[in-house]
Amino acid sequence: MTTKEELLAKAKKPAQDAMRLHPFYRGKIEVNLKSCVRGIGDFAIWYTPGVAEPCKAIAKNKEDVYKYTNKGNFVAVVSDGTRVLGLGDIGPEASMPVMEGKALLFKYLGGVDAFPICVDTKDADELIKFVKMMQPCFGGVNLEDIASPKCFAVLDRLRQECHIPIWHDDQQGTALVTLAGLINALKIVGKKMSEAKIVMLGAGAANICTIRLLIAAGADPGKVIMCDSKGILHGGRTELATENPVKWELCRTTNRQGLTGGPAEAFKGADVAIGLSTPGPDTIKKEWVAGMGKDAIVFACANPIPEIWPWEAIEAGAKIVSTGRSDFPNQVNNSLGFPAIFRGVLDVQATTITDAMCIAAAEELAACAPDGGMNPEKILPTMDMWAVFPRVATATALKAIAEGVARLKLGREEIYRKAEETIRRAQEQTRAAMEHGFIPAPPVE
Repeated sequence: MTTKEELLAKAKKPAQDAMRLHPFYRGKIEVNLKSCVRGIGDFAIWYTPGVAEPCKAIAKNKEDVYKYTNKGNFVAVVSDGTRVLGLGDIGPEASMPVMEGKALLFKYLGGVDAFPICVDTKDADELIKFVKMMQPCFGGVNLEDIASPKCFAVLDRLRQECHIPIWHDDQQGTALVTLAGLINALKIVGKKMSEAKIVMLGAGAANICTIRLLIAAGADPGKVIMCDSKGILHGGRTELATENPVKWELCRTTNRQGLTGGPAEAFKGADVAIGLSTPGPDTIKKEWVAGMGKDAIVFACANPIPEIWPWEAIEAGAKIVSTGRSDFPNQVNNSLGFPAIFRGVLDVQATTITDAMCIAAAEELAACAPDGGMNPEKILPTMDMWAVFPRVATATALKAIAEGVARLKLGREEIYRKAEETIRRAQEQTRAAMEHGFIPAPPVE
């Protein structure tokens, strides 16, 4: 049996490997060609003078940019570095490893050409203006690691003012994958979303967007108890009306019983606890989990360390435990969502990403879990199950068409085939580059 010391050592290993391998590769992505270069004559096709003809065609019809360029597969991963992982405001340069990692996952899991763009401003209006100015080049934008509450206004305005899909992965991506995991977790314990008492530990961007999506998917807002650093959100927290209108709206719509106090009170009798708060361990106490209802579900998803170690939650009586880490069972990780979401929206040239599209993606993701989603340690598929991604992309694209936000109206088979081919190509290219030494093997420890 694995000891706690061995589990702790295992939990530290990814960080140790990251510090060894990041300087070896000096980055995780690069730009490669997708058009042939048979000889010097091809330069006249891809650049001057030949390139003038597609330029003139696009000048006559801007939509032709999707026909003549790779705009339809370009995504900008944009961050101001003000809330990076659980590390806080560490700046745009320090956010680069995360954004490069995001671009790697975009390419390998979704076949999407993504670029890390770390912006040296903390001003919301400047950030919004910057993103809007990039629209001619990109088919979509993934916002990342922007501090709360600024991130809400940035996302809301950009979704209203842009003609390409804008996605904030810390909000929407987290919400999507959490919903998918919860669908199966509730199925295992035989409880309904509409009847579950749900405790949300943390009231930042991730949990606020998550509860909004859970409510859209059928959760009863009156049975939701949200806790921020000062305690439970309730109608008496009137200072939030001016300090944080987003939280104030939740004070008014959740917690029907008017419960007050802190997490200890919130956890009592809860069916589900979702932690997206201060990294642990011991942010969530074992005694709080012990006071939850029968067959409790605990999602402790703070990074890089969950709010409670999974084995401690199980010891306290939890039936199903998830974290945000790949080295424990039931990883609730945005990487299961955003590559497929963008593959779907790019392939039908969607103009936005709606809640209904997120719910459709979450339901398909849940349906992809092993054992029909009934294994308490496999409530979600894993990132190495690559066939999941074209399925979720297809569900997303079809819902975009149904919602009337897609420029292209394609059939299910065509959408799936295109997504599968694009993702397969990206992964085979990576394997070929490794086999031929263009991507060198990491040094031996």
